[in-house]
Amino acid sequence: MNRGPYVIGVDFGTDSARALVIDGLSGKVSGQAQHLYKRWSEGKYQNPDISMYRQHPLDYVEAFEAAVCKALDEAGADVRRHVACISIDTTGSTPCPVNREGVPLALLDEFSENENAMFHLWKDHTAIAEAIEINEAFSDYNGIDYTRYQGTYSSEWYWAKILHTSRVDSGVKAAAYSWVEHCDWLTGLLAGKTEPSTMYRCSCAAGHKALWHSAWGGLPAVGCLNGIDPYLGEVALSYGRNVQPSDRPVGKITREWAERLGVPEDTLIGGTSFDAHAGAVGAGVGKNILVTNVGTSTVDMMVEKAAALEGKNLKYACGQAENSIIPGYVGIEAGQAAFGDIFAWFRKLLMWPVKSMGLVSESTVQDIEENLLAAISEEAEMVDVGSAITALDWFNGRRYPSTNEMVKGAFSELTLGTSAPQLYQALVHAAVFGLKRIVEAFRNEGLQIDEVIAVGGIAQKSPYIMQTMADVIGCRVNVSAATQACARGAAIYAAVSCGLYDTIEAAQKQLCEDYIRSYTPDPEKGEAYLKLYERYCALGGFVEESTK
Repeated sequence: MNRGPYVIGVDFGTDSARALVIDGLSGKVSGQAQHLYKRWSEGKYQNPDISMYRQHPLDYVEAFEAAVCKALDEAGADVRRHVACISIDTTGSTPCPVNREGVPLALLDEFSENENAMFHLWKDHTAIAEAIEINEAFSDYNGIDYTRYQGTYSSEWYWAKILHTSRVDSGVKAAAYSWVEHCDWLTGLLAGKTEPSTMYRCSCAAGHKALWHSAWGGLPAVGCLNGIDPYLGEVALSYGRNVQPSDRPVGKITREWAERLGVPEDTLIGGTSFDAHAGAVGAGVGKNILVTNVGTSTVDMMVEKAAALEGKNLKYACGQAENSIIPGYVGIEAGQAAFGDIFAWFRKLLMWPVKSMGLVSESTVQDIEENLLAAISEEAEMVDVGSAITALDWFNGRRYPSTNEMVKGAFSELTLGTSAPQLYQALVHAAVFGLKRIVEAFRNEGLQIDEVIAVGGIAQKSPYIMQTMADVIGCRVNVSAATQACARGAAIYAAVSCGLYDTIEAAQKQLCEDYIRSYTPDPEKGEAYLKLYERYCALGGFVEESTK
């Protein structure tokens, strides 16, 4: 055995894989690299008009190998010889139909170009009708409410995507022995353990998306699933019972993958989770700390002991899963369906004449696009809060609290004098008020939030949004220095899986990065925002009533 102190975390995002090689004792970065998904970058297997987003398994395999090899090349030969463990994180719920050996159907010749045989990306919304049907069945089966710990079942989740595919593609349905999440499949591939009924399935994906819970002894009852569609019952029977936390070793790397990566043959493959949860670990989540992963959307995460949650009604406010985020805790997850996407939409709206009329050079167009939001943000920050208009952040539906995928975004109190900075200010308020709704729901149920850790590009680049966040929610907001929080979280899983640390918490103390800035709430501004928040809630009530 030649196991050394270096660990690798690989973060699979929507567009690419990012590999991070760190010293598992000091946390120092030895190498890092990113590789785009080739087919996805070419626009394949996606149709935004029907919210269909699929990804080919070869995109994941190729990106993983390229990113890890490039990161290890940067780290050097000595580091490569002393890699102890590799762990990954992925988007989710991103499941794929597989055969009895655990091979994704899209890797078989007859299904190689069939989108239904590929991984169904987290943001695929083709299963809205099926999600409604599942909710009705799960809400009350022989007195059991299977939505008790996750709330309204989403079209983005495991069972809904399976049910939809089984109804639109009989060939895939007949060939699929089971369905496996991206994070579980690639982990199993690296360890040579892909047989669906015995393979490792992570607590995160099982609990949050497949509704695995000790209260009913695993997955929802086969009888309940059969009542929706017998095919769901068949998938449940092939799911197995090897549900484990993220800090457990899954096995040794296969000889093939050791050779492809150039790492020792005794390198371990560690446990896994969804990307946002790994990001929370990498940012420093802990008791009474909320981590908000701010990107195109947001995921807001906490951990709490199960005993402290007894008797609390949180199904409307968040999802809960045992041994999720940090083993030994209940992982709590909420979030907004749009955050950065809102500002991207606003920029695209304002850029339309610049891009479409052909009056300026391409380089000028690029300069304007790169600097537009920063310029508007400076002006928006100067606008008197008392004259603010109201916007609603539900441009992509509402995730939490009280999930509703049908509601839409809105503005109110517009006049002929309304300016672009005022609209931007309203969007900033709306995005932050969406977080306030989540924080209020947590606090109303007795969860204590002492501080917020913000992760992501917006957190690091927009002091205006972060200060507004602190003022609105009334607690300190710390911005993590981590630029690869998810990959670092996966590396922390690896460090614990191979025995460098006994617990995730112990590893976090050594391996998490510091804060680059902290924002303290201004009580006076907080009072002013309360009135705006009331108007925001009133607008939300009107929009929701109008969409019934």
